[in-house]
Amino acid sequence: MTSHHLHLVSDATGETINSVARACLVQFGDIEPIEHVWSLIRTRGQMEKCLKGIEKTPGPVLFTLVNDSLRNVLLDGCRRLNVPCIPVLDPIIHRLSAWFGSEITGRPGLQHALDAEYYHRMEAMEFALSHDDGQLPNELNLADVVLLGVSRTSKTPTCIYLANRGIKAANIPIVPNCALPVSLFSLTRPLVIGLTKEPGSLVQIRRNRLRMIARDQDETDYVDPDAVREEVAMARKLCGKNEWTVIDVTRRSIEETAATVMNLYARHQEAAE
Repeated sequence: MTSHHLHLVSDATGETINSVARACLVQFGDIEPIEHVWSLIRTRGQMEKCLKGIEKTPGPVLFTLVNDSLRNVLLDGCRRLNVPCIPVLDPIIHRLSAWFGSEITGRPGLQHALDAEYYHRMEAMEFALSHDDGQLPNELNLADVVLLGVSRTSKTPTCIYLANRGIKAANIPIVPNCALPVSLFSLTRPLVIGLTKEPGSLVQIRRNRLRMIARDQDETDYVDPDAVREEVAMARKLCGKNEWTVIDVTRRSIEETAATVMNLYARHQEAAE
């Protein structure tokens, strides 16, 4: 692994440029980036400080800036320092502008404006947190999506990710010898999806979890391979009986699982119309 400095310059929070950088850097397995994040750069003085930091630790610069004068200061400074300076959103924005026949507003941070969509996402986040792990089962019909699964199948993080996309998601744990909420079986509005995982992987994850919380792993069905296999089979049978779609998350990231859920939810909405 070789280390390289990477400067991420933004006139907003920096979330966009961070996401783009990570999506690109994952393709370089032998590179260990040292990220320098310069966010909320909106004055010439702030940009000069940023350029001093780039001069101190030279490396490629990725930026999202809508103010032309600040862009020029950064581009000129990087040319002087002989480091690449890449405007990551320019090709997309300019192609869209040409297609739409519309002028670019040139205002930073518009994607974080406190509009109706923002409040909808916050409402979905509150819903996911208050309906986590089987809480408030009588309100399940208010959900857009209900996720089921045995312990450690990534139900909660998937719900949080979905909430950030404006989808109200609740999750219900499937626990051996514990009855599921009666309300689950009479839902008319939400899409119900089961999450499952390969038993061997599940055992390893559960062992790691017990190790983290300093719990004894001996004589517990929670990590017993045979018991876990039965638990997973029981959960699959339950979903099959109720015709609930099952997603195997064994080799999926949270983002990939959520993307699959969102695709299924879009079809669910179309069918309901």
